[in-house]
Amino acid sequence: MGFTMSKNVVVRKAYVLSLRDGALKEYVHWHQNIWPELLQKIKEEGIAEVSLYEAAPLIFLYSEIRDPDSWKRLWESEIHKRWGEEIMSPMMEYDADGLVISQELNEIWHLEN
Repeated sequence: MGFTMSKNVVVRKAYVLSLRDGALKEYVHWHQNIWPELLQKIKEEGIAEVSLYEAAPLIFLYSEIRDPDSWKRLWESEIHKRWGEEIMSPMMEYDADGLVISQELNEIWHLEN
């Protein structure tokens, strides 16, 4: 059963992330077994929905959030930092500054009936 809070959502955000070669299976495993405390933090920060799509080695993330700073607050939280260091770090591609290779996507069209 899905969970949606569309009436409270003010922002749709999407990102593309780059995985290391061969990391998809482990990436899927950890997202199917996400830490309960991270799930709670996601909810607390106002992230109503998240969907991940793959076109290896790329991951496309679509989300509906309650305010524009929801993701920033999550990424700065201790639990998300720990998740990144302990779980995601070996799977992600990084740039020269040590940041995950990612890009925020700009919405060019949306239809809601």
